[in-house]
Amino acid sequence: MEGIKGFFVEFGRKFSQNFIEKNRWQYLTDGLLNTLLITFGAVLLGFLLGFIVAVVRSTHDKTGRMKFWNAIAQIYLTVIRGTPMMVQLLIIYYVIFGSVNINKILCAVLAFGINSGAYVAEIIRAGIMAVDNGQMEAGRSLGLNYRQTMLSIILPQAFKTVLPSLANEFIVLLKETSVAGYIAIQDLTKGGDIIRSQTYEAFMPLLAVAAIYLVMVMGLTKLVQLLERRLAKNDRR
Repeated sequence: MEGIKGFFVEFGRKFSQNFIEKNRWQYLTDGLLNTLLITFGAVLLGFLLGFIVAVVRSTHDKTGRMKFWNAIAQIYLTVIRGTPMMVQLLIIYYVIFGSVNINKILCAVLAFGINSGAYVAEIIRAGIMAVDNGQMEAGRSLGLNYRQTMLSIILPQAFKTVLPSLANEFIVLLKETSVAGYIAIQDLTKGGDIIRSQTYEAFMPLLAVAAIYLVMVMGLTKLVQLLERRLAKNDRR
């Protein structure tokens, strides 16, 4: 009993030291806010870039047109998917915007958004190419041109197919933002590191950071599972 009591006493002391004293818990809440801002901004940018690249590549694959833009898209995909996310972040901040006083959150959104766009592009393109060619022929037989057929028939079916994969990409992106601290952004991970540097106690703040990420990922995973079940029900109707 004395051992158990001593454990809880020591746990309470360390908890107070790491989070209560000097309101150190605010490092985590401020960091969480920045993490969410970067994530949602990057998701929007990544989806926009990915959609454009996917349409360009799938149009080239189906019709042979847009050869120049398809070549640009392939270079983009090769470079972004072939280099580490952290290196891309450092290049964008220290090289591309090195001489410009740019907001660090905006810089991180650009870096993570550009990186995510490459993966989103391939997800959406796979969904478009998975739609049966007969759907395109059916649209054209109804008098729709290529653009109208894509917007009205192909893309709705493709998005329904890839929606769970896009949601999983959002989860991956959320975790990848943990490297934003390399450009001195106080994200969630950096917030825990600041606490560690002040208290010289690594276990408690890093455990808190890991727990917050875990809760967010579990929540998003549950939403993805609900989405997949909803789509499966619709398919059976």
